[in-house]
Amino acid sequence: MELILEGIKKAFLLIFTFDPEVVGITLLSLQISGTATLISLVLGISVGATVALTQFSGRRFVVSLINTGMALPPVVVGLFVTISLWRNGPLGFMGLLYTPGAMILAQTVIATPIVTGISLAAIQQLPVKLQTQILALGATRFQMILILVKEAKLSLLAAVMAGFGGVISEVGASIMVGGNIKGYSRVLTTATVMETGRGNFDVAISLSIILMILAYLINLILTQIQQREKHR
Repeated sequence: MELILEGIKKAFLLIFTFDPEVVGITLLSLQISGTATLISLVLGISVGATVALTQFSGRRFVVSLINTGMALPPVVVGLFVTISLWRNGPLGFMGLLYTPGAMILAQTVIATPIVTGISLAAIQQLPVKLQTQILALGATRFQMILILVKEAKLSLLAAVMAGFGGVISEVGASIMVGGNIKGYSRVLTTATVMETGRGNFDVAISLSIILMILAYLINLILTQIQQREKHR
């Protein structure tokens, strides 16, 4: 108990004194996870809406793949992204391994199926007649998709929260592809693992608390937006 209290005390000390290393790690965590979430939103909502509104052979198989992807183990993603970015891998020429770019790529792979699955379910829940009504009013198919996405915005905000939550707390893939390099690719989760391995439990607890506060604040903002839209 004393160790936990010491960790909490140190966390607030690091926060209110704006410790340069902690600030840098926190900002990098936001940058990497935020970028990955934005990319996953573009890809996930596009694919989710397309699958939801299109009938084709093998559709159930595709949906099952998307749903399976929502539970992708981060270490598996880290393994295959590492192999792809390795010197002799298919993407080795990009020189991304052990960089923040590699971490963004891995986190995008993790978040995209989550966003896609939730987007797919959100669009499917809309009344089928709504599509016909929109098209009957003279809208193009692209305009119809935009309107349907707007109608499902509350559920899509949940997709944002789920996608961001899935990557900001991820550690396995980030260590594997980022290398946990001080001042370059070290984020809150990887720093917490490192400090725990060193036996610096007070520092690890403080970093964990900062991570939880950060995740809470981001989700609080998104929840406020979601609930405001709900009551309009």
